[in-house]
This record gives sequence, structure tokens and C-alpha cells, in this order.
Amino acid sequence: MADVYKMVTDKIIKELEKGNIVWEKPWTGTRSGAYNRITKKPYSLLNQILLGRDGEWATFKQWTDLGGHIKKGEKSSFVTFWKMQTYTETQEDGTETEKIIPLLRYYNVFHISQVEGVEPLKDTELIENQPIKEAETILNNYWTREGITVEQEASNRAYYSPMRDLIHLPLLGQFQKVEEFYSTAFHESVHSTMKKSRCDREHENKLVAFGSEEYSFEELVAESGSAMIMNLLGLETPHSFRNTAAYIQSWIKVLRNEPKWIVSASSKAEKAAKYILGIE
Repeated sequence: MADVYKMVTDKIIKELEKGNIVWEKPWTGTRSGAYNRITKKPYSLLNQILLGRDGEWATFKQWTDLGGHIKKGEKSSFVTFWKMQTYTETQEDGTETEKIIPLLRYYNVFHISQVEGVEPLKDTELIENQPIKEAETILNNYWTREGITVEQEASNRAYYSPMRDLIHLPLLGQFQKVEEFYSTAFHESVHSTMKKSRCDREHENKLVAFGSEEYSFEELVAESGSAMIMNLLGLETPHSFRNTAAYIQSWIKVLRNEPKWIVSASSKAEKAAKYILGIE
């Protein structure tokens, strides 16, 4: 039998050699907190506190442009922002220099509940993705066998918490392509094998900072391990593989852009993949 694990590693390296690859987040996000109706972006923490209410906010003009009007008697709230003001300062020798000073400004906004004629934005629309039985079986068998807690909810994040031995995933319906959900789920599952009772990489990742070489190396292990499992299950697609290569590329840059790190990470990734699959 061909060494599938090495084949996947070699394939990733070959893809990386093609040059810059753009990574795309495979799931759609959710809106939370107070955010601007037009930009869909959340306000700063300070403005969240000032507004004191979640949901859609916009200026009088923005609501009017959307065809709405403010209900009679409603009062506005305000959000602050910094405006950089440039001015010219004349020195004693007559020379002029430009200086920039930040000025705190504000503008008034209204909550959508204060507006008539505009419908609220819909929550994230979920895609009716069909679960892939073989992948579901492997994941559930692994999670159950190891007693790992799994959270699946509408969210913007996927992660593994070593302290809680918990995997958090967005919903299946948030993914444009169902294969990307399983690639993400296997990625976080490979992270969970770091524990001493599993593949024992925890000592290598203890208290490491985000973006450090140790953190980056663990990301290479997780994504390589996920790619190996996806390939073995026949779930790899051209899009999912390219996204895997792009993700790995982003972490290799932290590791001085040396493909040899993939080879180094692949042995640990293979061990993790086999552990999840229950292969000796």
C-alpha cells in the first residue's frame, strides 16, 4: 500500500512551491453585539458600552436612504470616533512643519427598533448541507472514545480548548461546502490529540503565544493531519486542498518560510491522524 501520508505531504509542498495562495474562511460569520446596519461591522467596545443595546444601528441619513423613517419622539444615541486633524506649525526659524493631532468626535445613531419602514436583517442563513456518514462516524467515535466535549453553534470561531478538552465548531450549515466542515472538524480534532494521554504534544505547546514558532508548528500539524484524513476518506476537493495549502503557507511564513517544517510536522500529523482513525 502506498504511503498516503507522505503523498499528501509531498502534494502540499508542491502546491506551496507555486507561490502565494489566498486562504478563504470556509464558513459564513454571524453578527453579534451592536453593529452598523450598512457596514455590518461591530462598533468598538467603548461604543458598545455607550449604546448599551445589541442589534442594528445607523445614522438618520442611513436609515432614510434605506427607505425608513425615525418614529416620532425617538431620541438618538451617539457613538464616538477619532478624527486625525492635520495642522501647520511655524517654527522660530520660520520653517513650517505639519503635525497631526487626534480629535474625539461623535455622531448620532438610532436603533432599528426606533425605525419604521425597514425590515431587520436576517440572521445568518444556513445552507442545507447533508452530513457525510463516514466522516460523522469517525468524528463521533473519536470524540466519544476520548470523552471530548464538542460544541456546535452559530458562531465565527472554530477552536480546541486544552484546559476544557473541548472542541468548538460553527454549524454545518454555515459552510459553503460540506467538505470544509469536516476539514475544520478534523483540524480541531488533531489539535485535541496534543494531550499527554493521546499523542503527547502538550508539553511542546504549553503556554505558547499566538503566532509564535511553537504555535505555528502546531497549526502545521493540525492542518496536515486534517488533510491526511480528508484524503484517506476521499473527501478532498481541489478547493479544500488549495485552502489547506493556503492555510499552511500562512503559518510557514512565521517559520521562516521553509517547507522542511511541513516534513517535520507530517510525522506528528500522521501519528495524530492514525490515533483519530483508531489505526495502530
